[in-house]
Amino acid sequence: MSFELKLFRVIIPVSDVNKAAKFYSSIFGVPGKRVSKGRHYFNMSGVTFACYDPVADGDGEGIGPNPDHVYISVEEFDDLYNKVKSAQASYVSEIIDQSWGERIFYFNDPFGNKLGIVKKGTEFTG
Repeated sequence: MSFELKLFRVIIPVSDVNKAAKFYSSIFGVPGKRVSKGRHYFNMSGVTFACYDPVADGDGEGIGPNPDHVYISVEEFDDLYNKVKSAQASYVSEIIDQSWGERIFYFNDPFGNKLGIVKKGTEFTG
């Protein structure tokens, strides 16, 4: 028996949900939606990109950044790269053309979360 599986939410831990909402709104070009005191959601083609501040939400102590990259593909690759370069990311790589065909750049958000942005149509899925 097989199951139909669909990823519907990715959590991005942050220590300041207001700062996170401003940062991601500036690079994604959409305001997103505050759903609680410590959660700000962005819709990515049916998958929720959730900025989550556990302290602001009353869930206890803060948590560190995700331990590995979250990958997002986008058609407007060059535009997003320029937005990230002008935002307050703590690190932004150069654009890389991988040997397996992906066109990608990496960045760290202000909270240390690592993201990889891939040009739509070049995603390598194995």
